[in-house]
Amino acid sequence: MKQHNYETQLRWSGSTGSGYRGYDRNHELVVAGNTLRASADPAFLGDPALPNPEQLLLAAASSCQMLSFLALAALAKLDVVHYEDNARAVMPETGVSTQITEIDLNIKVTVKSADEQEVLRLMESAHEQCFIANTLKATVNIHTTVAVIV
Repeated sequence: MKQHNYETQLRWSGSTGSGYRGYDRNHELVVAGNTLRASADPAFLGDPALPNPEQLLLAAASSCQMLSFLALAALAKLDVVHYEDNARAVMPETGVSTQITEIDLNIKVTVKSADEQEVLRLMESAHEQCFIANTLKATVNIHTTVAVIV
């Protein structure tokens, strides 16, 4: 069986000695040699100018859906010329087990000379094949608007 392995590094330094409100949430993530500065959600005393883990999870779901769709479209000889997603996630604070419960991918895709139903079918197939969506407990909803140009 083939197995894919992934690695990242995370770096933080500071002090938690002054208690929960006193320590810096900013940290560095290193992915494939690229350093990304991140923080906690501002609701959890993070820096609002930096991405937080919840946003990165949403970005991963959005990116995976797009890459899965583009691969299927290319294999089907469908000419996709533009793709955008205004994704949203919901994380209700319900008490003990706070988690993202729902992700909405609001996709606008532009294709050349294609059948809209075929595009929607490929989008659904991409969702079924998306590695990230298959990993998450949250519901991932796909809302697609298709524009066909000639």
